[in-house]
Amino acid sequence: MKYIRLLALVPFIGMLGFLPVVNRVTPFVFGMPFVLFWMVLWTVLTSVCMAIIYKLDPTIQKED
Repeated sequence: MKYIRLLALVPFIGMLGFLPVVNRVTPFVFGMPFVLFWMVLWTVLTSVCMAIIYKLDPTIQKED
């Protein structure tokens, strides 16, 4: 189950790895240039990834 922590690399790869590919202005999404939308999207998805890691990581001890 240690491999669940590799999920933390997904936002890093999504934000910085694909930035040269999505670096354009012309398609506007929700009134934002595409590159800005991409960063906002990955900011939200980072929180989702961290929540999944928190729920699935067995080394986190829950206090009752």
